[in-house]
Amino acid sequence: MSEVISKRDELAIPYQLPQPADMVADIVHPGVLDEWLKDDNLWVPSTKTVSFKPLLFCASQGYYVNLLRVRQTGVLSRHRHTGPVHAMVLRGRWYYLEHDWVAELGSYAHEPAGETHTLFVPEGVDEMITWFHVTGGYTYVDPQGNATGYEDVFTKIDAARKHYESIGLGADYVKRFIR
Repeated sequence: MSEVISKRDELAIPYQLPQPADMVADIVHPGVLDEWLKDDNLWVPSTKTVSFKPLLFCASQGYYVNLLRVRQTGVLSRHRHTGPVHAMVLRGRWYYLEHDWVAELGSYAHEPAGETHTLFVPEGVDEMITWFHVTGGYTYVDPQGNATGYEDVFTKIDAARKHYESIGLGADYVKRFIR
C-alpha cells in the first residue's frame, strides 16, 4: 500500500512551465451554492422580483453564466435564443408554456439556438434560482414573435456595472466577472 501512495505522490507535481502569455486569469467564486446566494447586494435587479448574480461575463466570446432568481409566479418572459443555453435548477421550479416538461430542483435543461419560449414560474414557488449558461442573446418577443427588446452579455455587463456603482462597490467591481 505504501508503494501505491509513494507513486501517487511522485505524480503530484504541478505543471512546471509558464501558462500562455495572453491567457486570461481563472475565476473562482467559493460558496456559490450557499453563502453567495445569501448576499443580496450582489444580486443585480432586473425588476422588483427578478434579479441575476453574475458568475462570468465572456465578452470576447459573447456568452455569460449567471444565477437567475425569480420571486414571482406567472410569466417571466417570452424570448428567442440566438445561441444555445444550458440550465441547472438550484431552487424552485419553472417550465415553458410551449413544452410539456417541468424543470425542478436538480433538473438540467438544454435550449437550442433559435428556440422561442415563454418562461413560467408556477403557483407555490416562492423563489426560483437557476444557473444559466447563455451563448449569444435573447430577443424578447410578443406572442406573435414581434421583437420587444433584447439582452446579451453586454447589456448584462452594463446592468451589473450600474448596480454595483449604485450600491457603493464602484463601477469597476463588474470587471472581476469579465473575461
